[in-house]
Amino acid sequence: MATKLLLLLLFCLFSIKKALSLQPNISSGSTLYTNSTPNFWPSPSGHFAFGFYPTGNGFKVGIWVVGSPKNTIVWTSRRNDPVISPGAALVFSTDGGLLLLSSTGQVQPVAETTQTASVASMHDSGNFVLYNSSSKIIWASFDSPTDTLLVLQKLVPENMLYSSISETDTSIGNFKLSLHRDGSLYAFPIRSLHDVKYIYWSSFSKSVGRNLTLNLAADSRFYLSSSSGLAVLNLTAGGHLVDGSKVLYRATFDVDGILRLYRHQMGSKGSSNISILWEAITPENRCSVKGICGPNSFCSVDGADLSCLCPPGFEFVDPKQANIGCKLNSTAKNDCFGDKGNANYRMTSLPNTAWESGEYDLLSSVNEEACSENCLEDCNCVVATFWDEMCFKQKLPLRFGRRNGSRPTKALVKITRESLPDDTNVVVNEITKKLGKKLVIVGVVLITLSIFLFLFSGYLIFKYQIWGNRMRIRKSNPPDVVQEINVTSFTYDQLVKATNNFREEIGRGASGKVYKGSLQEMNGGGQEIAVKRLEKMVEERESVFRNEVKIIGRTHHKNLLQLIGFCSEGSNRLLVYEFMKNGSLGDLLFKSRSRPSWNERRRILVEIARGINYLHEECQTRIIHCDIKPHNILMDESGSAKISDFGLSKLLKPDQTKTYTMARGTRGYVAPEWDQSNAPITVKADVYSFGVLLLEIVCCRKNLVLAGPEEEMVLTDWVYKCYLAGELEEVVDETELDLEELEKVVKVGLWCVHTEAARRPSMKSVIMMLEGTVVTQAPPPLSSHVNV
Repeated sequence: MATKLLLLLLFCLFSIKKALSLQPNISSGSTLYTNSTPNFWPSPSGHFAFGFYPTGNGFKVGIWVVGSPKNTIVWTSRRNDPVISPGAALVFSTDGGLLLLSSTGQVQPVAETTQTASVASMHDSGNFVLYNSSSKIIWASFDSPTDTLLVLQKLVPENMLYSSISETDTSIGNFKLSLHRDGSLYAFPIRSLHDVKYIYWSSFSKSVGRNLTLNLAADSRFYLSSSSGLAVLNLTAGGHLVDGSKVLYRATFDVDGILRLYRHQMGSKGSSNISILWEAITPENRCSVKGICGPNSFCSVDGADLSCLCPPGFEFVDPKQANIGCKLNSTAKNDCFGDKGNANYRMTSLPNTAWESGEYDLLSSVNEEACSENCLEDCNCVVATFWDEMCFKQKLPLRFGRRNGSRPTKALVKITRESLPDDTNVVVNEITKKLGKKLVIVGVVLITLSIFLFLFSGYLIFKYQIWGNRMRIRKSNPPDVVQEINVTSFTYDQLVKATNNFREEIGRGASGKVYKGSLQEMNGGGQEIAVKRLEKMVEERESVFRNEVKIIGRTHHKNLLQLIGFCSEGSNRLLVYEFMKNGSLGDLLFKSRSRPSWNERRRILVEIARGINYLHEECQTRIIHCDIKPHNILMDESGSAKISDFGLSKLLKPDQTKTYTMARGTRGYVAPEWDQSNAPITVKADVYSFGVLLLEIVCCRKNLVLAGPEEEMVLTDWVYKCYLAGELEEVVDETELDLEELEKVVKVGLWCVHTEAARRPSMKSVIMMLEGTVVTQAPPPLSSHVNV
């Protein structure tokens, strides 16, 4: 292996030396003209050229990869200057300056240098270089990259790549890629501060060193290196063909704000085939680029297509440029501060849609209806984002909107009502006067007939009541559910009686409400129960009901909630569980006055891990829970943890290890693979959710906290930063705690939340690490990108 690497290195050095030796010299006095041919200086191989290239109604000075059917621009001089009019000249003057002479006689330098250049050269690497009389380089295009890095070119600390406006306009666009001295690459919208909340992608290389440089090797390896030249982090593995005559590589920070690595396969007669080798952000996640769509719009990806859309009540600022943004289409006379107030408005919803968090008001423990009504009654509110019983009220402008099918957020948008014409009431009144008498007669007849039919129907219902009830229960109980499990089938009336007509509500979730009850009236035992009543029984809820009955009915583990029975009668779907007196783990962690002790939290973690491991490995039918979170962990009388809410779970076949299914789960706890189209889902999705839950239990705080310092907003990111800095005591508000023990548990959580499913441990390994039977190694970097 070492011999192969040595040979590769020698080959690369030989190729570079050979290429440098073949560079033709451009002597002083040489001139290029926009109106003459050729209007460029080529490299020896002919793959690169420096000179004038056409753009818009004129020209710019730059460097490009020569190709067919079109050239690829890799560097541009004076990007933001207006285009150069025909008749201009590019002069390598006799006094050693590289100058642009406009058609009107204006002179501008192309290369800023304090020394006199004697010779210029267009290298086969794509680098245009000026030499002094001692053959020392005094200026090189590689030292001032625009949006592209070529092989052997470096991006040094505090330098940036700027995206272009469009494929045909190389002026500075909407995004910037910065290499900070802390060692990380960060991508921002160009109109933003260098603040963590604006980062939409990062190399997460802060932990590997400072003052790094970004490099592109001859074999396509894209990597960060230390000041000594040692590679410390590979963004791509490399290992591709090393032959500058056949293949070229370039890394470009593209128009859409995504860093990509390209390969140019050079063919005969100037043809080239361009392919993408690597992308910093996957195609299905392109909407995570902040600023890809303008203010008050939102981004949506459908396959290969990315669209910028306006919410209801808005229209494009410029229909021909959808990415500029949207504006309200209402007029001032309909403003809610007017005489009619909010009567001029109504609310509409956009599923799975949200904008940058910038709420001026926050309501908690509310349902969607209350959130919508509150926004409607608030003249300042334009959009309310509803998520997890929280209502975020926002004003204009709305920024960085995106639609994400796996995120259960809903945007509630206030829009103006469509007013009826002023003369409508007059017409209606006239018709009423003419038809009044006829309508009264018809009304009396219909009422009499209705009363007769009502009495007759009542007689039939009473006569066949018992028979009807029996048949209804028999037909409505799903045969596949009843045959597969061994739980009690209750009638609806029995559960009405057991819950005292659903009197005491003890919880609620996305699929329905939970009520406290007792079986004392039915069996004399007095067993307390929790009855989950699924609401709005559409097809989705029916699936949730059947899933939960089938899955929990098959499980038997002390850390899984026991299903006692169910009811499937008519449109009523209810689930009956054992009652958990101590509520949910979420209440214990986030609402209780006294947090559990460290030993209790360790015990709870192990209990949850054992319950999940049972689902993954020990259950007769392997199960992916898909919704592990604190409020789905219930605490029994003795304080033991039990996993509940299997409505979103996925059963695996006996020989199945992965599945393809629609996105499911709760924002903040779902694994990254749920965001990837056609990505297989395995039990490792639950491991990720458990990792988030572990960090919440350790820190006794929610994964996402909007109030507070920006760097502490996302728990997983904050804990990882504190771990790297050796400051884990910052994440727990406890003085008497063994920091070594804390670090061991945190490392388990960081392994679990790795973005690559294959690198996450199994739940069995998690249990062994938590119990100390195996040593927990230092976790790798969490990911190569971040969504804030």
